[in-house]
Parts: sequence; C-alpha cells; structure tokens
Amino acid sequence: MNKIIIFISIFFFISCTNSPKTKTGSEELDDTTNTKLDRAFTSFRIGEAQYLSEKRFTELLDLFDKYKGVTDEITFFTHTTHAPLTLDDFRQRVDVLKLRMEEVRNRGYRTGINILTTIGHHNENLDNSLKGDYTNMTGIEGDVSHGSYCPNNKNLQEYIRQLYQMTTEANPDYIWIDDDVRLGHMPIGYGCFCDNCLKIFEKETGARYSREGLNKAMNEGTVDEKLKLRKEWLQHNRNTIARLFVLIEETVHKINPDMPLGFMTGDRFFEGYDFGNWAKILAGPNNAPVMWRPGGGFYNDVNTSGLAGKSHDIGRQVSVLPKAIVSVQSEIECFPYQRLKKAANIVVLEASSHIAAGCTGAAFNVLSMYDEPLDEYEPLIARLHESRQFFDLMVKSLGRSALTGVNTLWNKDSYITGNLNNGNWVSAGNPVIGHDIYNIGLPACYSNQHAEVTILGKDNIYAFSKEEIKEILSRGVYMDAETLQYLNKMGFGEFTGFEVVKSENVDRIEKFSTHPLNGNFAGRERDNRQSFWKSSAYTLRKTNENTQVLSGLIDYTGTKVSDCTMGVFENKLGGRICVAGYYPWSFMENLSKSSQMKSVFRWLSKDSLPAYIASFHKMNLWVREPQDGKIALAFTNSSFDPAKDVTLMLQTENTKIKVYDMNCKETIIQSSGENGLYQKFIIPEVDPWQMRLVIL
Repeated sequence: MNKIIIFISIFFFISCTNSPKTKTGSEELDDTTNTKLDRAFTSFRIGEAQYLSEKRFTELLDLFDKYKGVTDEITFFTHTTHAPLTLDDFRQRVDVLKLRMEEVRNRGYRTGINILTTIGHHNENLDNSLKGDYTNMTGIEGDVSHGSYCPNNKNLQEYIRQLYQMTTEANPDYIWIDDDVRLGHMPIGYGCFCDNCLKIFEKETGARYSREGLNKAMNEGTVDEKLKLRKEWLQHNRNTIARLFVLIEETVHKINPDMPLGFMTGDRFFEGYDFGNWAKILAGPNNAPVMWRPGGGFYNDVNTSGLAGKSHDIGRQVSVLPKAIVSVQSEIECFPYQRLKKAANIVVLEASSHIAAGCTGAAFNVLSMYDEPLDEYEPLIARLHESRQFFDLMVKSLGRSALTGVNTLWNKDSYITGNLNNGNWVSAGNPVIGHDIYNIGLPACYSNQHAEVTILGKDNIYAFSKEEIKEILSRGVYMDAETLQYLNKMGFGEFTGFEVVKSENVDRIEKFSTHPLNGNFAGRERDNRQSFWKSSAYTLRKTNENTQVLSGLIDYTGTKVSDCTMGVFENKLGGRICVAGYYPWSFMENLSKSSQMKSVFRWLSKDSLPAYIASFHKMNLWVREPQDGKIALAFTNSSFDPAKDVTLMLQTENTKIKVYDMNCKETIIQSSGENGLYQKFIIPEVDPWQMRLVIL
C-alpha cells in the first residue's frame, strides 16, 4: 500500500477540488483525491431521549469520555418519530441542540445535526406531526402516505427552507440529511405520482398522462416503448431530488458557505442512483465537504447472511461516489435498539465488513431511544472501543481505492428493466440478483469498470446499449439461461456459443461432465430439489464447435435427459462465456460445485482475478485494486464453524504477506507454492464470524 502520511488533525474537512458549472447538470465532483487516510471516520447518532435531559446527557458524555476514542463525532437526531415535525417543535429541539453541541465541543468531539425527517418516512405519530396545505406522497394507484410529502410541493419547499435555516443557524459542525429523501414510502410503495408531479413530467418530456394512463404505458406496449418511458421517469425522479438538494444547499450555504453536508442512502434504483450529481449539488459553489452514509436493512443478527448482504448493497452505493468524498460512514443500526437484537461482536464485524466493501468509517445508531441509564449498552461501547484500532488499520490500508473482482452487472438505469415482460414495473424490486455467489470465496466488485468477470442476470442487460453489451461480451461473463435468450434475441448469438432448447420445472439433477474445469469432480451430482425451490432447469445446445460442456441433466432414475445445462465458450472477441442453466445463483455450498465455480471464474478472468479463497470455506472476500503495485484485501469467515487452513490464492510475485486479526495481531505468512500467476498462502485458522486483513 501507499506510505501512510498523517494529515491535518481535524481530518474531516476535505474539500472537493472543482467547482460545479451548473447545479443540476450531469457534471460530477472531481473523481480524484490525494488524501491518504490515517484513521476511520466514526460517529454515534444520538436520539432525543439521551440529550433532552441534562442529567442523561451528562452521563452519555461521561460514558464516551470513559472510552475515549470510541468516537470522534457525536451527531444528534432532530426527531424521535418519522413524520415531519411542526416548525415550532423543530425549533425547540434545535434550541436545545445548540447548547448540547457546545458541551460536546468542550469535551473534544466534533458534533452536528442529523435531520431525520425532511419530507417524511411513513405514517407514524401523525396526530403530533406536520399538517397543512402540503401534497402527500402519492402512489401510482392514487393512494397516499400521510407521513411523507411530495418534495415538488411549493409549500413543503418553504417548510424545508425554514427547517434547514434553523439548523444551520444553530452552528453545527456538519448537517446530515437522512434517508427519507427517497421516493419509496410506506404504505404506498414508490411515488410520487401526484397531479403536480405529472405536470412536471409533462414539461420535461412533452407527454401528458393520467396516473392510470401512465401506469398502463409503463407496463404495456413494446419493450422499447416501455424502456423509453421508464427511463424518462427515472430522470424525472433524479431531477426531483436534485431540485430538493439545490434548495437545501442554497439555504445552508447562504448562511455558512463551508458547512459540510452529508446524505444517507440505500440502494436507490427507482430514484435513478444519481449520487455523483447529487453530491456535486450538495458541495455548492464553494466545494464544501460532502459526506455519505450508505445503508440498508440489517437490524438484528437473527439472519447472519444479511450482514454480508448489506455490505454488498453498501459496496454498490460507494462504487459510484466521487473519490473526493472521503468521509463514507456506513449505517450501523440496531433498531429498535434492544441490546440483545445484535451481539457486540456482530456490530464490530458489521462495521469492519462495510469498510472492506468500500466505506471509510461507521456511524453507530445503537444506543437506547429511552430516557434510561446506559448500563446495558456499556459493554457494547467497550467492545467498539477495543476495535477502534482495527477500524483505523483497515481504513489506512484500504482507503478509497476501488474494489476489483467479480461484478454483478448494473447501472443507474437498471430499474427500468424490472418486470419487463409482465407484472407491475413500479413494484419490481431490486433489479440485481442475490449475493449467494459471493459466499464461496470469490472477490466481490461493484463496478463494471473494475470487474475482471461480469455476472449477467435478470433483464438487466436491457439497461445497456448494444455497444456496451458487445464490450462486456469481449471479457469474462457468467450468465443464466434467461439472459442467454435475451442476448441471442438481441442479435448477439455469435458471441454466446449456446442457445436454449427447452426448460423443465421438476425432477432434474445436474451431473458434472469430464472436463478440466471440473477437475476430480467429474460425475458428481447436484440435486437442488425443484419441487421445493422452484427454478427451471434449462437444456442448452451448442451453436459453435468451440463450446465445451461442463454439466448435463439426469432425472431421478439416473437417466440422462440433457447433454448440456452448463458450458463455456471463448468467442471471436476474446471474451470467455459461461452459461449456467441449473440454479445459476444459489445452492453452491457443496465442495464439488464451489470448486467448479472457482475454476470457472478463474478461467473466465484469464487468471486476472486478484485473489480468491481456494479452500472449502464459507468466506466473503473483498480485494482492492493494487496501489503502487501492492495489494490489500479483507475476508470474513461467514460461518459458525472455525475455518482451518484457509487457502488464499493471491495474484502476486510476493511470497510473503501480513495478516492481521481483529485485535490487530500481525502474522507473517510465507507462500506455500505457486499455481500459475498465483501464490498460495495458508492461514491456519479464522474463528467464526471474524475478519482478517491482508496486506503486502
């Protein structure tokens, strides 16, 4: 890694380098930065119950002082519930926070305000929330959310202006905009389709629709017609949020031109994923610092697979952020903050995992939302304090360098492809396939630009131009049979090597062929019980003599019913293709299938994968692009079993690596030999739900 230099003591204020030409244009923040981070950005988000009472607030600060270094920033929520407050109620809270922030600064921390509700999340505490001549967020069927409002409403915009004016005048060190600034709200789902939004859309596109007519046009007609209209609506959504951010930026920076603004996101596909442009707007003409807090749903440790899943969601968000944004604090949330919902070790691992996926710190929203002693939370604070050194080491080692490895294809327009052939577009859901394929030790990547192998799934290919698709097919590609059909129909058959002959919905078992990529597992079977977990089994036919079969299908008598359900092909563009017609995204946790997949992906990449876990373990792996020729990576044992003799294959000529456990204990490991371009390193043991950091 680069030599680490210590930058200014108040490390937070990192400015963007180029001023925007326009506030709503497509230009983005400069995507370069020379900043080298020497520690993680850490903060705690504090609810009203912990700061309204002077006694309770003093106890909170005493607790942080007892574990000095556990946080650098103390950030205050403005709301307890999720519908907008009246301006009078908001002013009362801000008046208290102005005093509280002075106390925080006197203790040596940075401090700011998190506006929980700008336009509203959902229906909660409506009797005591904002009412008036505002347009409720409206669904495509005309139903409304009474706890959230349309940001295009002029009266609401005046309310927001006063909200952010009061906040700025309280003199915080920074202001966070929470994730209610989105267009998905309970109970309506996605919005806003109010009459005013339809009028704005008409001005943008020249097309006039009623809600009923718009809904019909989004779901009927030719594929090209639907894609065009949906893409226009995504741009309308991008513009809606851009206008809101112009209002916020101008209000805040008129009072304090250098005020840092932060924004919390999730996967924002329906909103158009326009993070670069939104960040540029928030920076304003003075290029004030912009912060980001990527998040997602993982509020308890009942389903531990959700931890890595959230990291993948966060990694996708971080991948489109300009490099000039250096404070990227992942959301760590245990709502409704009951201590036994999430173990302290899992909270630590979650923060580490999100750093591995691209963040540079964490924002902990884990303390009580009641006016009660924090005794039950102290062990969690103590555990996070113990782990601060590891967070810092990870950020020093990984910084904001890009991840490289296996990318699941997506782009800012991906939502237009949802339910393309049937169903309701607005309720299509996440357009990216699940993350199971990353659990076997393949390196996760979230950007097509930095991918060594690209995964094609769902209808996502329709979000790309034909030129982009051809370029993708000139590299390493793994796809399912449905995507194969789409590509062949679009005229790319000469580059895919296969066609679909038929599909069957019951009683089929995959059987491995004799092929070098299957190694010693020729003849092995994989039965994923279609009667339980519904998925079609596809029979493929070769369309080129150079295609090779990796597996076929048999029935429950052992009779062969398909010569090919999975195969590989190298096309004339130099691209390597693998088509999988039997459970391409799931049930890969046995030795034979996981081994086959690692061989296939290494072959697809032409040995350009930066690293992978070759041993039979459940591992999540993140590898950063080499900086000055040096590699840094992190991996998690995502199992309740200890992982012994973990085999890390690393593309390097170096024969020595440093491995750090989560207590920052360093171990030097020598290579156990070479395999082509890869060195083989054996890590003796990794405990359950623990991470290792590896650097050269």
